[in-house]
Amino acid sequence: MKKLLLSLLLIAPTALFAQKFGHCDAQSIMTTMPEYIQAEADIKKIASQKEDELKSMQKEFQSKYEEYTKNESTMSASKKAETEKELEALDQKVRQAYQDGQQEISKLQQEKMQPIMNKLVEAIKQVGKAGGYVYIMDVSSGIPYISETLSEDVTAKVKAALK
Repeated sequence: MKKLLLSLLLIAPTALFAQKFGHCDAQSIMTTMPEYIQAEADIKKIASQKEDELKSMQKEFQSKYEEYTKNESTMSASKKAETEKELEALDQKVRQAYQDGQQEISKLQQEKMQPIMNKLVEAIKQVGKAGGYVYIMDVSSGIPYISETLSEDVTAKVKAALK
């Protein structure tokens, strides 16, 4: 019994040291994925369209405001109040369009990026299982230190698993 216990105590520490740890740069992997590149292009296209719409609205507001300030001294009180109300409404419309555009772009990013992140996570899990890794850390997440002698860089393996 003592021999069995002694042999277990001797084998246990070596089993702990035999555990494999890996690390990868998930950000660099993701930015090379074709799906990511396409999603980024789609998001930039929509963001550019929203920016153009917003610039057009701001230009319209600026034009009406300049016209108002130019003619303000000759306007009747009722016309002045009416124009100010129109300007306030247009300003509010511009602000709302900006907020709506930001929300739409944020939602689009979430919709497009989530499946890509899921695919990346699955590839990391696949590499972890296939390689017998206890843990694979993401160096792009800001982990302060990873020992490169005690941890294997599996970035290339994850990239290969994605293809």
